[in-house]
Amino acid sequence: MMPKPIDIVIVGGGMITHDQILPSIYHLERRGEVGTIGICALNSPPLRALATEPAFAEAFPGQSFTPYPALDAPDDAMHPESYKDVIAAMPPRNMVVVAVPDHFHDPVIRFALEHDQHVMTVKPLVLKHHQAVEIERLALGRGLFVGVEYHKRFDRRSLEARRQYRAGRLGEFRSGDCRLVEPYYYRHSNFQNWFTKENTDPFTYIGCHYVDLVWFITGLRPVEVTVRGVEGRFPNGNVGYLWSVGHVVWENGAVLGVLNGLGYPDEGAGTNDQGICLYGEGDDRGTILKHDDQFRGCSYGYADKAAGAAFRYINPDYFRLVPWQGDGLRPVGYGYDSIEANVQSACEVNAAGEGLAARQEVIRRIDRRGIVATPANSSINELVTEAVRLSIQRDGAPAVIDYGDTPAARLR
Repeated sequence: MMPKPIDIVIVGGGMITHDQILPSIYHLERRGEVGTIGICALNSPPLRALATEPAFAEAFPGQSFTPYPALDAPDDAMHPESYKDVIAAMPPRNMVVVAVPDHFHDPVIRFALEHDQHVMTVKPLVLKHHQAVEIERLALGRGLFVGVEYHKRFDRRSLEARRQYRAGRLGEFRSGDCRLVEPYYYRHSNFQNWFTKENTDPFTYIGCHYVDLVWFITGLRPVEVTVRGVEGRFPNGNVGYLWSVGHVVWENGAVLGVLNGLGYPDEGAGTNDQGICLYGEGDDRGTILKHDDQFRGCSYGYADKAAGAAFRYINPDYFRLVPWQGDGLRPVGYGYDSIEANVQSACEVNAAGEGLAARQEVIRRIDRRGIVATPANSSINELVTEAVRLSIQRDGAPAVIDYGDTPAARLR
């Protein structure tokens, strides 16, 4: 029996909503799993851009969303808290998707939960571990699902690595490195208004993907972090950490190097640069797990530069709109799989019925399964984020993570 469709309100109309969230939800609407779709933004221009996107008209003919504010609202009229009125009017146990800058996650998530809505948020969940714990308790107490959209968990190579590592076939992780460098043009986007030193840094924003992935694959907890940031100015004059290099020590003594930044050449072949390599030790032999997440063996030389360059490495595994048996195009890739799993998790909780205890048991089962990231199974990321912020603001001073009744990060 098909579960009842879930209505969705997206808070945030920026790049990730355009690139991954909205097309995924459009497809789920087409499949009957999502009911109405609303999008709240600070002002109308990003909503008009989404509503008039030619790729969406081709892929999802006849589909649309309700914009807040209206598309014809003046460009300079700001609506920073319009999401509150929209969420407050929603019937209980639908879903709010949080796609705003990192430091705004906590108040939007809490407001949604306090108004009895399931939540999916872009990573990281929040910037403080105690916030993650409070959100977990608030959600469980109301029988509401909270998911964190760590989409690398849904990459088939990550799922295969998790299975093989936990079966002992990849030995024990001992040392490795990872990198995720986003395009230079991010500096000219809305990032320059919020990606400032006091709010975030490249490790917090994108390095968290690979920290979560090592935890997801190995089950090892991080215990110490050192991060050095490289400052720079955005075009509007704001100062931010535009590069970072860090090291994470894990509870078995393994060390992971982490390189992040906003500076991959805009006309480079990869659109970004990312990958991970973990060396391990087995029974009197070495092991290796190596994923090149930039190049998937697919490259195109175009007759134009609509993609930003004439030659590109293509990653069809993350997110692409492709032909299928139905009308328009359908999304494929682990970016879509992650959105689908989060929405279906909320529907799974709803299917348990009105009883609070029954919904709580479904939530705990999702937590234990450990595939979809939740506050209960991914809050090591908030501890690492706290440690990162302590370290980077003190020019790379070591920060340690203490586990126990009240886990916390502190300078060593």
